[in-house]
Amino acid sequence: MIRKIADNIYSPLGVTTAENYAAVKQGRSMLRSYPAGTMDLPEAFTASLFDWGRVEPLDGYTRFERIVIQSVGRALAQTDIDVHSDRVLFVLSTTKGNVELLDSRSQQFPADRVLPGVAARVVAAYFGFNRQPLVVSNACISGLSAQITAMRLIESGACDVAVVCGADVQSRFIISGFGSFKALSPMECRPFDIERLGLNLGEAAATVIYERSEKRGERREERGERIEERGERREEREERIEWFAVRGAVRNDAFHISGPSPKGEGSYRAIRAALGDTPADELAFINVHGTSTMYNDEMESAAIDRAGLLDVPVNSLKGYYGHTMGAAGVLETILSMAAVDDGCILGTRGYEELGVSHRVRVSGQHAATTKQSFLKLLSGFGGCNAAMLFKKGGAQ
Repeated sequence: MIRKIADNIYSPLGVTTAENYAAVKQGRSMLRSYPAGTMDLPEAFTASLFDWGRVEPLDGYTRFERIVIQSVGRALAQTDIDVHSDRVLFVLSTTKGNVELLDSRSQQFPADRVLPGVAARVVAAYFGFNRQPLVVSNACISGLSAQITAMRLIESGACDVAVVCGADVQSRFIISGFGSFKALSPMECRPFDIERLGLNLGEAAATVIYERSEKRGERREERGERIEERGERREEREERIEWFAVRGAVRNDAFHISGPSPKGEGSYRAIRAALGDTPADELAFINVHGTSTMYNDEMESAAIDRAGLLDVPVNSLKGYYGHTMGAAGVLETILSMAAVDDGCILGTRGYEELGVSHRVRVSGQHAATTKQSFLKLLSGFGGCNAAMLFKKGGAQ
């Protein structure tokens, strides 16, 4: 089994998972309206962006690399893993990386830094990772694809520990690109709502660290007397962190270069593969992609219906963060774990009235749950879809 041993969310809402969860639980969001002229864009837009004057400065690193370093560093600080070990792998999920360096006005970094693999090696060198890092860039499902890849590599014995970070920052190139699709909402997004107008974009970095569950016992034996010196505090912390990545699946329906299959074919197939024989009544909720576009939300509702999951609560976190692209799958997984730990189904911010044809159970209000597992969904351009099942306590 693959166990989560640490995590971090570094976003405009906070620099730790606890800060982010508390903000979301309070209904807060950093989605703001930015006037025309921001980033030299001709139209106003709504997004969740960092106040870069408050992000820790790191000379010689890009904005993207800075938030990756901040998130990975905070997650690693919760562990005692040896990043120099050949058994530890760094996996970076991103859709755009340092794409802003293509702007002719960005001349302070080497030209090859725009390549995600180069940026990943720069971050890996900062921490001293010995192995060459792995980059996963698969449109909007990158964050789940990276976790699924890490899970498979650990299960295959290729590594014992995987440090998975998802991150993206916004730029003129990205925002104008989504604007050209007419996919952006001028106001705060409203997932699954009848009045939804489109998505908002966001910035964040999120890190989750997985290890082969047997490895913890081996490392504890190796540490020997150091465990006793740390006393019960560490033991209690380790007992609390009992989340397992159970199964994950990626399915591509190749329906359209940018539009999703109306019947949710790829998402439905990913859901069935990830669930396996897990009964629907074991799920606390389904955390969906929920971008607030007309086609995505409708497609996800169709896939959920086809999978026989209409009785399972559904939520989207885009109303708090916007669409954080390469970070979304990791960030939303971590927050969903925190919610289950808190016995909570987080409400879908911005939702009021169902605006899809399949009657999925969406609520704008938080609700209580005692269940210990959830399903995470993502979908993206090119017909790609991903689903992943997470359980607390390791029950299979």
